[in-house]
Amino acid sequence: MRIPWTRRWTGLSPRRRALLGGLALVVAAVGVIVGVEATRGQPEAVPGRPGAVLLVPGYGGSTTSLDELAARIRQAGRTATVVQLAGNGTGDLTVQARVLDGYVNQAIADGSGPVTVIGYSAGGVVAWLWDVDYGGAGRAGAIITLGSPLHGARIAAVGTGYDPALCPVACQQLVPGSALLTQLQQSTRPRPPWLSLWSTDDQTVQPPDSARLPGAVNVPLQSICPGADIQHDQLPTAPLVVGLVLRTLASNRVTAPAPGDCAALEALGQ
Repeated sequence: MRIPWTRRWTGLSPRRRALLGGLALVVAAVGVIVGVEATRGQPEAVPGRPGAVLLVPGYGGSTTSLDELAARIRQAGRTATVVQLAGNGTGDLTVQARVLDGYVNQAIADGSGPVTVIGYSAGGVVAWLWDVDYGGAGRAGAIITLGSPLHGARIAAVGTGYDPALCPVACQQLVPGSALLTQLQQSTRPRPPWLSLWSTDDQTVQPPDSARLPGAVNVPLQSICPGADIQHDQLPTAPLVVGLVLRTLASNRVTAPAPGDCAALEALGQ
């Protein structure tokens, strides 16, 4: 026969009842604290407001070319910030994703709508990591990547094979088939609308279509302007790319351009 808990409680000595009561209060307090932490979460973007644009540099962290693109975005009336990566931009890409998350949190805390993240080269991998690790689908209106080695780059594999000591952590993570890239490719989390742009002339990210991402709007630039000659380092400033970025931001939609859009897009990006 089960003894009712009230009888078991009254049967305890006063000292034991005090001890158990104190433990119950501690457990309850911890539960409240955990609940508060769990619901505090990240700042939420304000629906309907223009979103800040955050530009993520490539391997090495140089911001020069992205500074030009950011200036063009500001001229179009949007807030644009170039992310300063940790160290020299060759360290652990998961750390760089955390840096990006800090910028996203700050922008949203300042009243931004869903942000747009533009990742150039390896910065696109950082954007992907941020999306997967920090819930990008609920906080970004779009992600745009420019010549990003989303499936790795042969040059990283060559560097690792030649002398691993000369291939920093980010370089190792960009080797095709690396644990980090495999984890990203296996992720099933929903993504924001995604525009991936690359040039078939790219001699740095090989193969260039390493930038292709399932479910994204994938656009080799030569499919719009067949005669375009755009190298990897020209991607953030090429008029065609600038035009595509500005059009996407203005429309707040990620759509595939048509071959007939070549002249109009290049004129917009001049």
